[in-house]
This record gives sequence, C-alpha cells and structure tokens, in this order.
Amino acid sequence: MSRRHYDAVDHVRGTSQYIDDVPPPVGTLYATVVGSPQAKGSIRAIETAEARALPGVHAILRARDIPGQNQIGALLPDEELLASTEVAYIGHPVAVVVAESQELARRAAALVQVQVDPEPPIVDPREAFERGELIAPARTFACGDIDQGFSKADVVLRGTCEIAGQEHLYLETQRARAVPQEGGAIRVASSTQSPYAVQKAVARVLGLPNHRVEVDVRRLGGGFGGKEDQATAWACVAALAAHQLDRPVQIVLHRLEDLQMTGKRHPYSADYEIGLSSDGTILAYRAVLYQNSGARADLSTAVLERSLFHATNAYRVPNVQVTAACCRTNLQPHTAFRGFGGPQGMFVIEAALAHASDHLGIPRHVIQRRNLIREGDVTPYGQPMVRARGERCFDELAEAFDLEGMVSSVKAHNDQRGPTRRGLAVMPICFGISFTKTFLNQAGALLHVYGDGSVGLSTGGVEMGQGVNSKLRDIASQALGIRGERVRLESTNTTRVANMSPSAASATTDLNGNATLEAVRQVRGRLLALAAERLGAEVSRVDLIDEVVTLDGSPTDWSWTRLVSEAYFARVDLSAHGFYATPDLNFDTNTETGNPFAYHVWGASVFVAEVDVRRGTYTFEPICVVHDLGRSINPVVDIGQIEGGLAQGIGWMTLEELAYDDQGRLLSRALSTYKAPDGDFMPEVRARLIEDDNPGMPYGSKAVGEPPLMYGIGAYFALREAVRAFNPTARLPFHAPMTPERVLMGLYETEDPEDR
Repeated sequence: MSRRHYDAVDHVRGTSQYIDDVPPPVGTLYATVVGSPQAKGSIRAIETAEARALPGVHAILRARDIPGQNQIGALLPDEELLASTEVAYIGHPVAVVVAESQELARRAAALVQVQVDPEPPIVDPREAFERGELIAPARTFACGDIDQGFSKADVVLRGTCEIAGQEHLYLETQRARAVPQEGGAIRVASSTQSPYAVQKAVARVLGLPNHRVEVDVRRLGGGFGGKEDQATAWACVAALAAHQLDRPVQIVLHRLEDLQMTGKRHPYSADYEIGLSSDGTILAYRAVLYQNSGARADLSTAVLERSLFHATNAYRVPNVQVTAACCRTNLQPHTAFRGFGGPQGMFVIEAALAHASDHLGIPRHVIQRRNLIREGDVTPYGQPMVRARGERCFDELAEAFDLEGMVSSVKAHNDQRGPTRRGLAVMPICFGISFTKTFLNQAGALLHVYGDGSVGLSTGGVEMGQGVNSKLRDIASQALGIRGERVRLESTNTTRVANMSPSAASATTDLNGNATLEAVRQVRGRLLALAAERLGAEVSRVDLIDEVVTLDGSPTDWSWTRLVSEAYFARVDLSAHGFYATPDLNFDTNTETGNPFAYHVWGASVFVAEVDVRRGTYTFEPICVVHDLGRSINPVVDIGQIEGGLAQGIGWMTLEELAYDDQGRLLSRALSTYKAPDGDFMPEVRARLIEDDNPGMPYGSKAVGEPPLMYGIGAYFALREAVRAFNPTARLPFHAPMTPERVLMGLYETEDPEDR
C-alpha cells in the first residue's frame, strides 16, 4: 500500500484549509459566550445594559431566546445550551454576546454581570459518591467467584489510586461558523468529530427538522476526543445567533476560554484489592472506580463503560469484580479523550501489579508476563479471546530489544551510586476496537467516478490529523486499481452522508473504509462488466490493475480513462453509495456480557527512565515498542499515530497536571501552568510492527489511533522504579501524573506503612 501522507504537502505549505482559512461571508458577526463566575448556585440576575450600550453589539442572547429546546445532552437530556436558572461549574455558559468583531464581543462579554447565589460545590468524586450525586447508577463487571479467589490467594493487597485528567490541547481551539440559507435552513461549518451530532443538536435548539441543517467539516486542527461531543455547544451557539439575527455568525474560543470552559479527560479515584499466589499468579481482582464526571453527563457513561471493559488490561484474571460510578461534581463536564476511559481502568490494575511486585519481590515484568491473556481465554465481560497476541508481542519485545540485557544494564547503572538512578517498566496492552454502543458501528460512503477518470469520495470520516483521508484514498485507489492521485476526499458533509457515527473509538478507517470498499465494489463491477462485454469475454477473466484492463492476466489496450469514458457514453452508473455495519456485535447491559468488540489490538513497550536524584528531573531512553497492526494500509500514517499516541500518554502520566481548587476553579488554566511534552522532552520511539491478517477489516488492517496512548502508562512505573532504586522506602502513593515535584518528594520522603 501507499507510504504517502497526502495532506502533508498542503500542511507544510500552509495551504490546508480550516474554518478560519475560508474568508467569512460579508456581514459576518462574532459571538462570545459569557460563563458563570461560580461553580454552583442559582442565577439571581444577568445585567447586560452596559454591554448592550457598546456600539457594534448586536445582541445578547439568553436561554429564553432559544426557539426550540434548550437541550444539547448527547446521552442523557441533562445539559442546557445556556443555563436558565442554575449554574453547575465555573464557565457554565449563561449568555451569548454577538458583535461586529471578536474583540468587541469579548469586551462586551466582560461587562455582563452574572449574579449567582452560590452554594458549596463538590469537586471530589468520592464525596459526590457518598452524597448520592451520580450521573447514572453504578455498574459492575464480574466473573468467577471473587470470594473464593481471594480465599485461595497467598497474598492479598489493597491500595488506592488518584489519576488526574488531561487537557486535549488541540492546536485549533473550538470554533464554528453558521450561515443562514434560503427557506430558513442553516449551514454550519464546525470543528467537530461528530457532524451528525451537531446536525441533530442544532436542529433541536432551533426547532428545525434535520434536513434543514447542513453541517460541513473539511478537517480539524486536532481533536483527540475533545471535539466528539463538546464541539456541539459552540456550533449551536453560532447557529442560534445566526438564526436569530439572520446574519452569518462565527465563534472562536480563545485558548484561555477553551481551557476554562471545555471538559477534559476524566480524573478518577480508585480502590483496588488483588489476590495472588506466591509465584505472582493473579487469582482475584476487585476494584471500585470513582469517575469525576463533571457537572453533566456528556459522554461520561460511555467512558465509564470502556473503563470497565479494560479494567484487567491484557491479563488473565479468573475472578473479577469491578464496580464503577459516574460521580457528578461541579467541574466542566468531562468528555471523550483518546483511550476513552480505557487508560484509567488500566492504570489501576498496573498499580496493583506494582504493589504486588514490591511485596513479593518479583519483578513487575515477570508478573505481567506470567498473567497475560491466552488464546481462548474469556474476558470478564464474556467475550472469548480470538487471535490473542499478548504473549507474542511481549516475547518479541523481550527478544528484539534484549529485555534481560536492559534489566541488567539498569541494575549496573544503579549499583554505581552516581547522581542518577534508572528504572525500567514494561507496559503490555490489549484494547478492544468498536464503539461499545452497537448501533454506532455503521458507516456510509458516496463514490463518484467522473468522465475524465478522476474520483470523488465522501464518507462520514473526519480528518483531524490522524491521516484517515490518506488511508481512505489508499483503500479506494487500491480497490479500483488506479493511482491514489486520482482520488479526492471531499469534506465530511451531512447532505452527502447521512446519520454518520463520530470519528472516534479508533474505528473511523474500519467503518468508512469498508463502506468505501462496498461502493467501489458496485462501480468496479459495472465497469468490468462493460469491459468484458466489449472484449467478448467472461467477467471472471477480466480485471483492472494499475489503470489497465487485463484479460486472463495480460494487459489489453483498454486503459482506466478509456473504460470510464466508454462507460459514460454507454450510460453506465458511475456513482454508488456503500454502507457497512460491523457484524456479530452484541452486548447485554442486564448481564454485562457479550461480544462488544470486532477484535482487539495488542502490544508491549518497555521504558527506561533516568532520574536526577538531586533535582527530581528525568529523561527517558529510547522507547521500544512491539505493536500489533494487522496489515498496515499506510505505514507512514500508522507510525505517526504510534509516536503521537505515546507522546500524549507520556504527557498524561508525567507532566500534564490538571489541577482544581476546592471551589472548582481550574488552576492549570494557561500554557504557563499546564505543561505538555515538547520535542526536547520526547524520547526516540523504536517501533517494531507485527504484521498479521485481520479478517473483515480493510485489507486486513487494524486500528491504531488509541491503543498506543496506553503505552505511556509505562513511563509512570519506570519513574517509580527509578525513585525506589534510590530510596527503597520511598513514599510513593499511586498518584498520577509523576511530575518532577512528585519525583523529588518521593526521593526523600519515607513511606508510612499506614499509607497503604
């Protein structure tokens, strides 16, 4: 397949178009949202007179100005577009200022006085749980006999984890442009991963049928899940203002507004209990996960479900009981983020294994290898493991990168007692691929072959830097038998592909690629039938390879362009709509069992961290990865996803400290206080790909977007091992991220046995 990233040239030249790169229509107005200054309370008054008096301010819209429903909740109807009577977090939208310029709109918004009768906020998910503040009832995944498993264990260990959230930090902040159309319709350009979700929400808010709302997405400047649901509100704001004023309206969030007003990766607090035999075999595992959902549901219930699915990661655990709850707090509604709850669930069991390693004196990677899932094992949610690759990935990692040699090298370095210490950690992964809500596993594609042989392809996939357009172009061109340059990916538009699922869950290429293959199958079949007729042969003898029609494997004088031209004049349909729905998926939430995933992605990585024991600063050696990729459609894109996912995972586990005070105020609300990995911080990534067919997916490929992020968890435990090499009794609660400050404290603080 191709090794090109087709968008790269435009990206480098700066000619790739995003919403702001398209000149605004004449008469465009600009919107800014006024947010609540309090985390919880009742709205007493909203004073707008001073703001309205500014020349150039056209309107200040409130909940009462919404013509349809004041409701944008995606999974549960619990989220108003504009707060009507109560606020639930700092930055909660209460009004929209519309003015001649963005600067004027922000200046006017600062003059709006929102008076709130404050109430004490809740910021801790455990407190929310104790007070019964739940988004939805708690859920439990269980298998085996948990009590019997613990009774047979030689060692039973208990502990807690605190896992911070993470800011998406996409380069392009949230934004949208809405333009009124004839007949009361509206066209919205949105930076969203979910065009259909935006279409439905805008229609609901404006009181319109879906077909009168067109949503168009060319590409995003990053998403990572932060634009799966949370882009919807800003599109609705722009559409509301455009509809009310009958003028084009644009909204662009300033970085500080985006940080304050949008949800993050969910922070979690957790308790675990693990029972093992003396050789490190896991016999029982129990955990309770307290998800800090924020003030509204958003996608929290689905994120929580994914945490349950991945609570045992890549391990065979015969007796399991994991309970999880969406706890309502007075923070921004937290949302989807690469991994979608899976990383939080995995961190807890990895912490339990680190605890077991400390207690048993068995290296953590030895315990990990001993307990890996094998072919035919059944997950705690009842899905048999087919084509399990955990042991293969782990063993290839050990052999290809000399794991035992790395262990010996780390020990030799630490024995020198120099100014630095090193720690090693292995991180295996097993990540299920599919939307866990079965109905979302569907996609459509619209293919047009034009008379000159060029091809236009529309799908429900949104390009957000992950290279899906390059992959879909490769899939279409390979299936048609033509050069990739002949294929153009159109913008993602709700008038061309209806009812599309979000570009999320690492399933975008799987779903839209298979829909594309179905559309190609139809058009290609018609073309080959025509070629066979003109050549006087059976269709089975005719093929199209490298833009040439072949007969019994030999080239003919029929080229691709000649064939397409002849088809046009013969009135052959050169367009097709393809549809794909992933087969054999099911999940029963009453029994919490089923087959929610089409397949699993496997892999293993090893980290070596080096800590300066005087300063607490650290670096990482090159990260070694063995990753299960199926048959790669585009290795350039896939390697980029592995490296990018790793960077994001390492940042979450080390530098990116998302902090709030007890009033629900975001403290890390600027890039001066929220640190993300940069080029100097990121180590080299040495990736070895396992190629193995993945039946049913485009050309045997596997998803690559989310799974590599989970490797980043290994960074935390490598740092922990380095600190323990200097201070074996270090006080190291399982509190992520492992910032340099926490490393420094761990180097010189001794653990109190009561901490556990």
